[in-house]
Amino acid sequence: MKAIKLSLLVFFITIVSAARADEGMWLPLLLDKLNEKQMKSLGMKISAKDIYNINAGSLKDAIVSFGGFCTGEVISDQGLVLTNHHCGFDAIQNHSSIEHNYIRDGFWSANANEELQNPGLFVTFIVRIEDVSKQVLAGVTPGMSESQRQSQIDKNIAEMRKNAKKENYQDSFIRGFFEGNQYYLFVTETYKDIRLVGAPPSAIGNFGKDTDNWVWPRHTGDFSMFRIYAGKDNKPADYSPDNVPYKPKKSLSISLDGTKEGDFTMVFGFPGRTTEYLHSAAVDQIMTVNDPAKIAIREKALGIIDGFMRKDEQIKIQYAAKYASIQNAYKKWQGEVLGLNISKGVDRKKAYEVEFQKRVNANPAWKDAYGSLLDKLQEAYTEIRVYGYHRDYYLETTSRTEIFTIAGWFNTLRNTFEKDGEKAFQQRLVQAKNALNGLLEEYNASVDRKLFEALMEMYLKDQEPGYQSPVLKDMLSKAGGDYAKMTSNLYDGTDLDDADKVKTLLGKTPQEIAEFAKNDPAVAWYRDMVSTYSDKVTKNLNEIQARINQLQRTYMQAQMDVFKEKTFFPDANSTLRVTYGNVKGYSARDAVKYDYYTWLDGVMEKYKPGDYEFDVPARLQELYKKKDYGPYGVKGKMPVCFIASNHTTGGNSGSPALDGWGNLIGLNFDRVWEGTMSDINYDPSICRNIMVDIRYVLFIVDKYAGATRLIKEMKLVHPKAAK
Repeated sequence: MKAIKLSLLVFFITIVSAARADEGMWLPLLLDKLNEKQMKSLGMKISAKDIYNINAGSLKDAIVSFGGFCTGEVISDQGLVLTNHHCGFDAIQNHSSIEHNYIRDGFWSANANEELQNPGLFVTFIVRIEDVSKQVLAGVTPGMSESQRQSQIDKNIAEMRKNAKKENYQDSFIRGFFEGNQYYLFVTETYKDIRLVGAPPSAIGNFGKDTDNWVWPRHTGDFSMFRIYAGKDNKPADYSPDNVPYKPKKSLSISLDGTKEGDFTMVFGFPGRTTEYLHSAAVDQIMTVNDPAKIAIREKALGIIDGFMRKDEQIKIQYAAKYASIQNAYKKWQGEVLGLNISKGVDRKKAYEVEFQKRVNANPAWKDAYGSLLDKLQEAYTEIRVYGYHRDYYLETTSRTEIFTIAGWFNTLRNTFEKDGEKAFQQRLVQAKNALNGLLEEYNASVDRKLFEALMEMYLKDQEPGYQSPVLKDMLSKAGGDYAKMTSNLYDGTDLDDADKVKTLLGKTPQEIAEFAKNDPAVAWYRDMVSTYSDKVTKNLNEIQARINQLQRTYMQAQMDVFKEKTFFPDANSTLRVTYGNVKGYSARDAVKYDYYTWLDGVMEKYKPGDYEFDVPARLQELYKKKDYGPYGVKGKMPVCFIASNHTTGGNSGSPALDGWGNLIGLNFDRVWEGTMSDINYDPSICRNIMVDIRYVLFIVDKYAGATRLIKEMKLVHPKAAK
């Protein structure tokens, strides 16, 4: 018993100390109060005001949310933006064709006139951040239901946004933190004229592709370059040939000094979502139920798409971005399960809960407020387990079959016309055309048929009968249990798998579209899939989830009340954050220890001529043989990537890695496989973020691509030499 208690104590001490080491995604406006002292002890040379300042240009003014899904940074006084290759991939793909295959060959604009427009792409700057918790929570009382509480909060937020102090070209949003216990206002500026400037070929920008994704050691030059254009007043403006390069308040200087083990690093960006404060039952379900279900479905889909892409160059172009997106989460979830097992994530949570309950029981006020909290969370997660499984199965199988999306739009058009009339229909039709035109440009009916056949088989075989679509079961029965025949019957009986026919249908009258949707078999299948999911899963899932949300919000506040010695950071929610740590390797498992740097030598060691993942461009081979690295090499070697203990997640892709002086030293693009569970359970011993060394980026731009005009825009520095 003493050994068990000691083990639990060690777990708890590890958890609390980890939060004081490398863990955390911190709000930049609070760094001076919460983090500056520790950051300086780790090697930071600048002040918190140099990072976030609303009265003068600071590092925050060089950081952008890129498209709302990645991060980018301004690296010149002419609005040049650096982000990941995979963040810019959709834009690169949209400009690619068989004749001009920028995915395969790369793209480099020779001058401003050759920089390519990207409709729909935008970047957003954060002007300032304010704590508005008191105002947002005004009128919220403990006795409110979740819906009543949210209604009051929404009302308060709407009023605050309406009265927020900002310029007419600025916008604002308010986001909840700590499970809705706190709220912050963000004033923003969004620029919508973003042009593609340059990108390396995928053999550099996505070297290693699926095999190396989420894996260290890594040898990927994962970067692309864009430029922000503004009106002649330097304010946001829609695309116009008269627009001019944006003049930023701050652009990043670029260090040529590189890093060594132990150096301070800081990552600034827009991390997407983490759930660091969950109950152990939630972590167990992620590890044993939800992730395995999603992994199995995506594995099947990836195998099918990959088979088509390897045989057909046009399909390869069409499906490249979709494949990368599917594969990215698939492999991430695999690493998440592995990391949770290695780090004993569930046991760590349970040890934390034992200490929490012990402290609660010893304090009468806490016991009254929080005494049964953990039991209630355990009960709720036990109830939601089955619904969570069927939710993931439904969402994964339907979202991978694009005929489901197409049929959904036609069903929406029918419903809109029948319920709200022709005027509402016409407004919805514009949305449908915009969405479907983009989808159909990257759609192949043969691929979609095969995906439907395989995934609907999984849908029927891997779920309990009570959660299955009756229409789909009837379709299979009529096909004599033959999934291939069932698929042929559906696709042969609809026009929705033909891009030209879909576009023709969208040009018909509202009455004709509604009549088509009423009788089409694919739309009938869509309606029943949605209806079954709604009736059998959603109703119960939403009720239990609302209860969990309320309990989790209380649990979050309880943790902050009970563990006063711990400084808590809010979970990521796509808002601007700073994370920091040090350059360091790690031990992945028994007898496997990783260094913190990779070199161009490793690219050549992995080189497989003509291979989909590991081919190397002839020009890069030539530069390697000559050791022609310019000022970017180190003693005859070319650095490529490095790792550090910064706490990152999705959305941090493209984030700048900064040194102690705030200079750009790398570009964040990934995490190590064992550490992908950092979204749930950060462990400083194995959680590492992966960055491409900025010197490799410069080497590719300068020596490989010859785009010296871009190098001339940048401010290159030697901070270590200056010191």
